[in-house]
Amino acid sequence: MGSHASTNNANNATTLQPRRSIRRFDIFAEYNRLKGLDKGMDEPHAKGYGLWVAKVVASGGRRAGSHRTEPPGPEAREDGERHEDARKASTEQEWHELGGEPQTDALFEREIVQRMGTDFYVQVFAPAIAQAVGQGRSYESIRDTLRKAWTPAHS
Repeated sequence: MGSHASTNNANNATTLQPRRSIRRFDIFAEYNRLKGLDKGMDEPHAKGYGLWVAKVVASGGRRAGSHRTEPPGPEAREDGERHEDARKASTEQEWHELGGEPQTDALFEREIVQRMGTDFYVQVFAPAIAQAVGQGRSYESIRDTLRKAWTPAHS
């Protein structure tokens, strides 16, 4: 697994493969981690926020113990009702909870990063999502196109 760590980024897209299938959920969590950073969150809280938003949206926006302190912004109306609850979240430096469980950076690491493999996340996945976000691309425009090339390594 670590043997790929010394390859350069240009080759990583073809040499590194995720340990498991990349889900829309993974892309959405990372996309929202970056949005959290843009809103001024520190890295640990941005990871927790990204995971929390992905889970809220995946659950259909049900209130699972989450706290909301801000009204939805214009982006909530543009993204549709299904994303509205996630957009209402406070961006303060606190952990959002679902079902009484804080959505932390450690949980992001376990549920997102370790699932696909740390090398793949650091060298391929995160840079690709960051590049797409930097280009102003929406989650909907990248959720399937990026995943196509990322097939799991089979032993």
